[in-house]
Amino acid sequence: MNILFITADQWRGDCLSSLGHLNVKTPNLDLLASEGVLFKRHYAQATPCSPSRTSLHTGMYLHNHRVCTNGTPFDARHTNWALEVRKAGYAPYLFGYTDTALDPRGIDQRDPRLKHYSEPLRGLATDTVYLNEFPQNWARHLLERGYALPDFQYDIYHAEKAGTQWEDGGPAPLPSIIESKDHATNFMVDQCINWIEKQSQPWITHLSLFHPHPPFVVSEPYNSMYDPNTLADCKRSESPQTEAAQHPWLAYQLSREKYRAPLNAKITRRLKASYYGLMSEVDDALGRLFDRLKTLGKWDDTLIIFTSDHGEQMGEHWMMSKSGYFDASYHIPLIIRDPRKQADVTRGSKIDRFSENVDIMPTLLEWLSLDRPTQCDGHSLMPFINHNVAPIGWRNEVHWEYDFREVLNPTVEEALGIGQHQCTLNVIRDENYKYVHFTALPSLFFDLRDNPDEFHNRAQDPKYQGQVLKYAQKLISWRMNHDDRALTETYLSARGPVTRYASVHTN
Repeated sequence: MNILFITADQWRGDCLSSLGHLNVKTPNLDLLASEGVLFKRHYAQATPCSPSRTSLHTGMYLHNHRVCTNGTPFDARHTNWALEVRKAGYAPYLFGYTDTALDPRGIDQRDPRLKHYSEPLRGLATDTVYLNEFPQNWARHLLERGYALPDFQYDIYHAEKAGTQWEDGGPAPLPSIIESKDHATNFMVDQCINWIEKQSQPWITHLSLFHPHPPFVVSEPYNSMYDPNTLADCKRSESPQTEAAQHPWLAYQLSREKYRAPLNAKITRRLKASYYGLMSEVDDALGRLFDRLKTLGKWDDTLIIFTSDHGEQMGEHWMMSKSGYFDASYHIPLIIRDPRKQADVTRGSKIDRFSENVDIMPTLLEWLSLDRPTQCDGHSLMPFINHNVAPIGWRNEVHWEYDFREVLNPTVEEALGIGQHQCTLNVIRDENYKYVHFTALPSLFFDLRDNPDEFHNRAQDPKYQGQVLKYAQKLISWRMNHDDRALTETYLSARGPVTRYASVHTN
């Protein structure tokens, strides 16, 4: 049996046509969902990329793995799914990136690997070497195809063909100068297909695609696939200033041009159209990969997992990118297709229970009949996949954390009057309510029953004081229940070390 573990970067959870999205068309992912299980309420545990991916790859919440932001080293004492599957004789391979910063302890400080956070996850073999966050095998491909690379290679993601931009009267968002067949998405999928074709033994590969991550520039014909005029308006207040009044952190974030949506709504519409186009390009590329698996006779002996590292605000609450506490940055897709007969009964199911990215590693390991390490905060989703049944003790809520420190720049600390280790927030969100706790700033409380778009903070409303206290206590209990387990499930007995793994109690 094989495993194909796919992540697409910055893919919002609502952006699947199988979930009834008004615009985005994803026929190949819809097919995968029709033959597998779609988790409708799946959430990332952190933003940006490195913290989120560390949770994905270790099964741990941020407060345990402590990769706080892009560039924070990944503590070498922790294991991950790649290291664990090696114990079963697999040699997992990576196409793309994991945004991993090495633990510098014990490494020569002159080692060039300590100058970036694009090293592969420990345990993964790869030929995708990154320089300044840019894949060098793709750079060589572009040069061979006759493209001129800028001095800072990453800038080619921004490069558009000459013409009039859509908001200035052009017919569509300007396309990338790179043809779709040569772009990063199709290049990585091609590399993955070529590798799979050569495998004669059971294999595991992680395909980590860069898109639909910004910059929101997409190749033809995907640039004109979605008419910006037809796209829904953003859910936001009448102005950034009105929106900023909700909370001091939000006011700070909206003061930063990089994270604030354009004041010109037409620009946001154009960016959204390109964002959707990037998704359709990914979907088409995955369709080629799925077709090749079928041709090779590997479709029905390969577990396929599709998810993302986090979402995208895309103008909602006047925010761009991913950060903070709003659902748009954390709600992401998850589709799992188990080819085995025991999963036939659940094919096409859509799960309404909450799931988290920390559940992926335990799921993958159980599928391989491997033990879930004590460090894992998540639990296997196999009961949903095999029986469409939630295990006893399954969570009724989801959780995420956001650490907004900037180690190289204390601006946020100075602006908000807090210390580096106070630049954190924790969220607990269930069917009806959402509580956001900041370490040293005011908390937030949303009643999602009458305020699903999170505009009205009820934290100081006397009517909600009982609920605010209840959810603050639930958040404390969650943190206590998921303190770093280290060796707590192991006991040195007369017969030697004995480990009893804890049962599912996620709330």
